[in-house]
Amino acid sequence: MSIDSSARIDPKAEIDSDVTIGPWTIIGPNVQIGSGTVIDSHVMIRANTKIGKNNRIFQFSSVGEDPADKKFHGEETWLEIGDNNVLREGSNLHRGTESGGGLTRVGSDNLFMPYVHIAHDCMVGSNTIFANNVGISGHVEVDDWAILGGYAGVNQFLKIGAHAMVGGVTHIDHDVPAYMIVSGQPAAVRAINSIGLERRGFDKPTIKQLRTAFKIIYLRGRGLSEAIAELKVLREDCEAMQVLIDSLESSSKGIHR
Repeated sequence: MSIDSSARIDPKAEIDSDVTIGPWTIIGPNVQIGSGTVIDSHVMIRANTKIGKNNRIFQFSSVGEDPADKKFHGEETWLEIGDNNVLREGSNLHRGTESGGGLTRVGSDNLFMPYVHIAHDCMVGSNTIFANNVGISGHVEVDDWAILGGYAGVNQFLKIGAHAMVGGVTHIDHDVPAYMIVSGQPAAVRAINSIGLERRGFDKPTIKQLRTAFKIIYLRGRGLSEAIAELKVLREDCEAMQVLIDSLESSSKGIHR
């Protein structure tokens, strides 16, 4: 373990033997930090936070802070972070609220660029990328492999589907279905994230089927329930279609059209 002499560690914190903690960093009570994690200088990990293995947290980040919610009155709530995440400088992640389930959770292998904000009760999957100054409001769900461009903002209680891409400076006020690219002001769905899917190993027949799904949802004048029924026929030849169907059927706030 390498802990700078100026760091302040609460006696109730549990830190693995090979964690590195830089100068002027503060670790509060009920914080657990897994092996191989490196925490740079001037980081605040407030309380009630579980951090997995091999994470890198850059300077001036604020992790496990009290939720910015007027309904919060000091209840015991938590933040959980998986393995192999990178939190660049100035990132801030808040704990959950009692009314929201008491937990904010981040998966593994995510990249959060400078000044990303993840609010209370959010659920972020794995292998996501949040570019500079992305902000997601409370209770937002972001599924695996999603990418959010710089300065994108997401309203509370919304869902960003797997492999979706949100363009920079885009305000999201409805759910974003899996695989879709959303951008512009006002935000609109533009196409399937075909380049991203190619990079992740999706084969050409699968991408072709997902392009057909895009046309069914957005270009043929179908109602959502009618479109979903057509997608369920397509899934017989396309396993990936189920992910899209699930993201449509689980939407409670309505999808971007």
